[in-house]
Formats: sequence, C-alpha cells, structure tokens
Amino acid sequence: MSLDEKVKAMGIEIEDFSPSPTLAPATRIGSTVYVSGHVSTGYVGKLGRDLDVEEGKKAARVCALDLLKAAYTVTGSVDKLRLRKLLGCVNSMPEFTDQHLVINGASELFWELYDGEKHARSALGFASLPNGFAVEIEAMFEIVD
Repeated sequence: MSLDEKVKAMGIEIEDFSPSPTLAPATRIGSTVYVSGHVSTGYVGKLGRDLDVEEGKKAARVCALDLLKAAYTVTGSVDKLRLRKLLGCVNSMPEFTDQHLVINGASELFWELYDGEKHARSALGFASLPNGFAVEIEAMFEIVD
C-alpha cells in the first residue's frame, strides 16, 4: 500500500486544508520541505491548568494533521515525504513537565503512517502561544524519490 493510500485508509482528508492567507504553509528548499508552525485549532489553554496530557495529545495530533497537509501542498503526494524533525511547543504552566508526552500525540500519527520510522524531535514548554492555543508544532520533511 502506498503512503497516499495509507493516508486515505487512516481517514485523513489530505486535500482538506485551509492555509493562512498571509503565510506560506510550507516551502521547499532543495530536497527539504520546511513546514510553518501549525496550531491546535479547537484546543486553547494551558497544559497543567486547563488541559491534561490526553487533551494535549489530541491537540498535538491536530497540529500533525495540518503539518502533513501543508507538506502535501508542496509535493502533491505523501509518498515522496519523510518526516525528519518536529519542534513541539506546549503552552504550559511552569510546574508542568510532560511536554514530551503531549507532543507524542503528533509523533504517534507519524509513527503510524511511516510504520514506526523515527524522527528527530524537540518538545518545549512555553509561557504562552499565539491566541492562547495549547500546542504549536513545526516540521521538516525530506523529499525522497
């Protein structure tokens, strides 16, 4: 099964994407696709106060879906994309230390899609994120032929 077929089998509407009118959702330089930070639409608030880890993981998955869709706009195929790096930003209380578990919500989607293939990743806590979103994640994909 191709990755394009697998995406459909996973129920992901890859072409259902509404990018910001003022920013490029992704850009290609050589064989690398840099995907802008995407936020957790529908999930606002601080981890450790307003949301728990499970809600945070769902928020991170929302980001991951948009990251994949944004990268797809550059290549027109998921088959050509391999995730190489995620940077996860978690809007969290100072005492919250489970940012890595929250960002697992994004990583798990990519592990499922790429059959457990690993990627580099950072998961950081932030005092605030734009518009109070719970999570923002950016990514780098490699284009492979």
